[in-house]
Amino acid sequence: MAKESFTVTPWEVKGDIDYDKLIKKFGVQRISNKELEMLDRLAPLHLFLRRGMFFAHRDLNVVLKEHEKGKKVVLYTGRGPSGHTHLGHIVPWIFTRWLQKAFKAKLYFQMTDDEKFLVKDLALNKTKNYAKENALDLIALGFEPKDTKIIYDTEHIDELYPFALKIAKRTTFSIAKAVFGFNNSTNIGLSFFPALQAAVAFYAQEREGGKDVQCLIPCAIDQDPYWRIARDAAPYLGYPKTATILSKFLPGLSGPAGKMSATDEANAIYTTDLPEVARKKIMKAFTGGQATVEEQRKKGGNPDLCTVCQWLYLLFEDDDKVMQQRLEDYRAGKILDGENKKYLADKVVAFLEEHQKKREKARDVLDKFSLTS
Repeated sequence: MAKESFTVTPWEVKGDIDYDKLIKKFGVQRISNKELEMLDRLAPLHLFLRRGMFFAHRDLNVVLKEHEKGKKVVLYTGRGPSGHTHLGHIVPWIFTRWLQKAFKAKLYFQMTDDEKFLVKDLALNKTKNYAKENALDLIALGFEPKDTKIIYDTEHIDELYPFALKIAKRTTFSIAKAVFGFNNSTNIGLSFFPALQAAVAFYAQEREGGKDVQCLIPCAIDQDPYWRIARDAAPYLGYPKTATILSKFLPGLSGPAGKMSATDEANAIYTTDLPEVARKKIMKAFTGGQATVEEQRKKGGNPDLCTVCQWLYLLFEDDDKVMQQRLEDYRAGKILDGENKKYLADKVVAFLEEHQKKREKARDVLDKFSLTS
């Protein structure tokens, strides 16, 4: 059997990802037209749905059907802080805000300030500080404290631990090894951690009305293994199975393979980047163009290989007609890489300038979002 040319785990994503293969490997389903129609009845489809950024799911159809019958939905997503927030991190958060409005749902957002302490060479006080800083980016996207609660694992462990214990009791180490790839070198903190992350799904359901509440998790597909643990435990705990809606990865600036890395500063745009720094990074981005202007005018560029085109398509150009025309013009050689980069850079800089203003204002209300506030 041929070895996979890519790797996707909760802690590592690399290679040229084949999403069709990943769907089969993880056992998830592609979002169908029927599910898109049901979502469209809730609210006009988000860019991420129209362009296929969110592309797969587990039991999304069940959540939608139950919601149409009047059942309540609670949302849960999160972040494992190990550094500053970059644009790839906020893709699920932007979509979660759309879902929150569409379902009129409460959001429980888990800051796993313990996870990267267990996985990486990071001090616990560092991960805790990053959690608070990352939370500012969440708030800056328009979430409100009345319907959004942030859970910090190290601060709110007393709330989560009873649920984590029940999940841990129902999850054998052989299952955890098969799902997460644990081995004899895995520390025992990390081997327990999946139970803690899965716990929030049931905690959120219990807080919002109990066992008749559907829990929907919007997240990148690399986090899917956690929800397999949660889904296996759900019948024993008496809750509906946790549902997910899963996204692709925003590619890094250095090329379309893998995802944007939090540790490669040149490959990512951080929400804390100065606008001029972000612009310089984009002007060095990998493109699908030709070696010379003359060649690109003659042969055109390949938007499927172009990070700039992908960022515009997946995140920064909401107008479908404008986007389609730009892709056609890029293929035809009417748009050159330099002008394409400038077009994207202008949009990214405008976003950062506005976001950073909101981010600073978020410091004044950060405590209001805490689970125990």
